[in-house]
Amino acid sequence: MGPCDMTHSGKIIATIEARMTSSRLPGKVLMEAVGKPMLELMIKRLHRVPSLDGIAIATTTNAADEPIVDLAKRLSVGCHRGSEEDVLQRVLDTARSYEADIIVELTGDCPLTDPDIIEQTIQHYLKSNVDYVANTLTRTYPIGMDTPVFATDILADVAQRTNDPIDHEHVSLFIYRHPELYSLANFSAPSELTFPEMRLTLDTAEDLELIRSIFANLYPKNPQFSLYDILVFLDQNPKIAHMNKGVKHRYV
Repeated sequence: MGPCDMTHSGKIIATIEARMTSSRLPGKVLMEAVGKPMLELMIKRLHRVPSLDGIAIATTTNAADEPIVDLAKRLSVGCHRGSEEDVLQRVLDTARSYEADIIVELTGDCPLTDPDIIEQTIQHYLKSNVDYVANTLTRTYPIGMDTPVFATDILADVAQRTNDPIDHEHVSLFIYRHPELYSLANFSAPSELTFPEMRLTLDTAEDLELIRSIFANLYPKNPQFSLYDILVFLDQNPKIAHMNKGVKHRYV
């Protein structure tokens, strides 16, 4: 076991890292699909995750992020402002300010996130006696379904152990790069959802076009559409599926 052995119980909060000044596509989290900001669409999907006790946006003290704070107020979800560069500390402070025992660490560029996959990942964490569960340790799900789950105490431990700016920019990087310190478990996709190369994340203009097309086609008929529904739609519409094929994913 890792350095913070504990029973997996307590308050579960989804933190969403979101800011307006992203380098590749500034303002992306509030760009719209079906007439709603991406962040709002994501939050509405998260409301369907049964195990979540709350949602809190982890944004920055930058004045540019005022509209994100306004959105949080309008949607009645938590919001905490912190350092732009030290995302680890920002997420940790957000979790602490809402008394989270367990963090589901999400990013605002995943508006298509699937509530069922998040719930299953949380359940996998609750049932396993490990420090960190994610569906990305071995990538099987499409990019954009990323769901790391870990205790707030584990993140506090990381914050004390490393001052490396890279570790503080990428919240859980230190955890999964140090399996000698923390016990890890991967949550893998079933075969019908295994598309590890597929991009369903919002980072470029091409991604935006793809995500808008998915929402435009699926949302009006069923706002609660799943990853499976997305995959069926893209299989039937290869031209749309190929919109962001040339985008290179930036791995840490």
